[in-house]
Amino acid sequence: MKARVYVTPKDGILDPQGKAVEHALTVLGFKQVKGVRVGRILEVVMDPEKGDTSKKTLNEMCEKLLANTIIESYRCELDPED
Repeated sequence: MKARVYVTPKDGILDPQGKAVEHALTVLGFKQVKGVRVGRILEVVMDPEKGDTSKKTLNEMCEKLLANTIIESYRCELDPED
């Protein structure tokens, strides 16, 4: 089973990489861009026979390691077909 975790800076947290991308896009002529937030995607492959593959377990992983919950938000998705 594959799970995807999307981690992004929380609203109000400075995102210098997002600001740089936003600036570059406007310089390239994309004037409609009004904000960019840069985050990361983690793919976690889990063995459904060797433990709990629920969102609860995935949330625990995020809380303990995958996301800095003080400054980042995360969202998890399970994809049982992968």
